[in-house]
Amino acid sequence: MKIEFAPLNIPLRRRLQTAAVVQWVFSFLALAQCCLAVYILVCVSRWWLLAMLYAGWLYLDRDTPITGGRRSHWVRNWPVWQYFRDYFPISLIKTVDLDPKHNYLFGFHPHGVLVAGAFGNFCTEASGFATLFPGLTPYLLMLPFWFRVPFFRDYIMCGGLVSSEKSSASYVVSRPGGGHVAVVAVGGAPESLDARPGALTLQVLNRKGFIKLVLKHGAQLVPVFSFGENELFDQIQNPAGSPLRRIQDNLQKIMGVALPIFHARGVFQYSFGLLPYRKPIHTVVGRPIPVVQTPSPSREDIDALHNLYMEGLTQLFEDHKANYGIPEDKHLKFI
Repeated sequence: MKIEFAPLNIPLRRRLQTAAVVQWVFSFLALAQCCLAVYILVCVSRWWLLAMLYAGWLYLDRDTPITGGRRSHWVRNWPVWQYFRDYFPISLIKTVDLDPKHNYLFGFHPHGVLVAGAFGNFCTEASGFATLFPGLTPYLLMLPFWFRVPFFRDYIMCGGLVSSEKSSASYVVSRPGGGHVAVVAVGGAPESLDARPGALTLQVLNRKGFIKLVLKHGAQLVPVFSFGENELFDQIQNPAGSPLRRIQDNLQKIMGVALPIFHARGVFQYSFGLLPYRKPIHTVVGRPIPVVQTPSPSREDIDALHNLYMEGLTQLFEDHKANYGIPEDKHLKFI
């Protein structure tokens, strides 16, 4: 394989963008493991008392990830996130104003490999969420497992990440006074196994828990499509039924975390590595679907709203795909 090296005379701005993405990929793939290792080392050192005090803090703070988290305006506005945004670049597009008197659930599609668009737009202020949607506070839902990792849990909550447990999502969309947004990657971890350039397959047909949630609490439902999300990484071929896919599916069921085998570019060369390609991400927030609060929704209620949601998501994609280089004959496929 011929290796294409990066030129030496790259502007400092682009080097800083790459550094910002390196720290993000590291945070996503390895920071939790490092935090856990540090905690274990502290436990077996002469500073073990500090570890015990922190363990007590973890117990007392155990409900925070399911009650809105603990966001930090300072962390969300770090300059590093602007370099992270500009690496791709990432942009957030509003189609209509959203009334801050309501609570919302954003259905984010597609999941992609590392959910870069959702992180950049809803866990930082780099793309101007607060300016585009004044009065709204976004919360990106993440697997509960990560909120049990010492130190790491406190860091991710600073960005507005909260647990994806049902009680956590219910807390966000039922807050009195409105103005709160639960952002859910509807396809979840399994969808990341199909994330590769050109992929338009979404796991939606059997995902109805979020529909029942908004019906119970009367939150408005908003489809969100992130154009370019699947273009960031290549992935080892793993068609359904292949030995690799069976292993991945089994690991996902056991661990709750999908393990896509992905690759893209490196820091000093463009031929291989774990950094995403420099491909633009355009995250389009669609028109809200009004929801009538139904404390005990029937299966017919859930199916009816689910169909409306898929129609709204399809219309959002069709209305905007030409703007972002998707051919007219390409359409979403729901599984």
